Amino acid sequence: MSNLVLKNAAIIVEDNQLKTVNVCIENGFIKGIDQNNYVSDNVIDLKGKLLMPGLVDVHVHLREPGFTHKETIKTGTEAAAKGGFTTIMAMPNTNPVPDTPEVFRQINSIIEKDALINVIPYAPITKSLNTNELVDMTSLDAIAHTNDGIGVQAAGVMALAMEQAAKLGKIIVAHTEDESLLNGGVMHEGIQNKKLKLKGIRSSVESTQIARDVLLAYETGVHYHVCHVSSYQSIEAIRMGKKLGAKITSEVTPHHLLLNELDVKENDGNFKMNPPLRSVEDQNALIDALKNGDIEFIASDHAPHSQDEKAQGFDGPFGIIGLETAFPLLYTEMVLKRNVFTVEQLQNWMSLKPKEVFNLQGNFMRIGDVADFAVFDLDKEVVIDDVFLRSKSRNTPFMNQKIKGACVLTMVKGEVVYEGFE
Repeated sequence: MSNLVLKNAAIIVEDNQLKTVNVCIENGFIKGIDQNNYVSDNVIDLKGKLLMPGLVDVHVHLREPGFTHKETIKTGTEAAAKGGFTTIMAMPNTNPVPDTPEVFRQINSIIEKDALINVIPYAPITKSLNTNELVDMTSLDAIAHTNDGIGVQAAGVMALAMEQAAKLGKIIVAHTEDESLLNGGVMHEGIQNKKLKLKGIRSSVESTQIARDVLLAYETGVHYHVCHVSSYQSIEAIRMGKKLGAKITSEVTPHHLLLNELDVKENDGNFKMNPPLRSVEDQNALIDALKNGDIEFIASDHAPHSQDEKAQGFDGPFGIIGLETAFPLLYTEMVLKRNVFTVEQLQNWMSLKPKEVFNLQGNFMRIGDVADFAVFDLDKEVVIDDVFLRSKSRNTPFMNQKIKGACVLTMVKGEVVYEGFE
């Protein structure tokens, strides 16, 4: 495609105001964003729908290789495109784990063949994820390393990993979980776990490891990023690290912003996630931390599982899907209903900020940027159901919920990868 015009696009300008413009795209890059009437044989009239730089999610489980009954790179990127995401980062808890150059190349080859959007794979911190043996970071062409799903238990191992990553200019991305404090817990230790007679997970399971790691990050100088922050104590640990001068960033999921432990009414596996839904106080602290910048941005932690697995309730695996639903749920609940976020903030937290923090190429709505775009219909109401979802899995606590702000068009490098106009 050499030339394309997006006509009558509503873009966000200062103070959350919308402005109608025409966008000229040439050879996959933005040539103009203004009110000029560009001439082209290829015109898409957006009729005032919201045009945003493509969303970015740095925390996605694509499950391939090894767990393709849950998701594949193809279906996962189809779900991402349906949600307006143009770049995602794929976690390394696959089988085999990409802890060697050979496996890392294998996953990249599947991405090159099957992915609809930009996919950046992580490499692990340790071999096989659950060992104390560091991978050879110099041999793996990854911008960041993580053992997501398993916290690095030994402080000495994490310190060595941070030292190596700092020398190479790589990011350490941490799933923080002290297994010695878990005691078989499956949901937050608070009010509802006692009512449901389910074993609780203390907030300190997460926060104590964050506290350890921010001190190590300060000593080593590494860029340390905390996955799916869930509690007030964790926010305080992050603040401590930043106050020291460590390079600390973090993310929060849509489900931790939208739900809390009181939403878990029964033994329903679609409400089992790690970290768990925490207290109302924790939920409010997360919202405040995101708004004041203590937490930098939002990431979905899209974690697909089969229906049979989730049918086991809280005896089944942790995790829910989120790629298709992240933006419209946050728009519907936090912008329209609760009036605590703005659309401009969502654009910042779901597109601009993750690119900035991870130093990713992409669209910042400037002339010359790559034409990665998402278009959202802020007025039409749809339902999250089997027809709406593109993921191979259906494990979401938001099934059958009515939403506004669903994506209707996604473009990567000027090419349409998802179209949902009616």
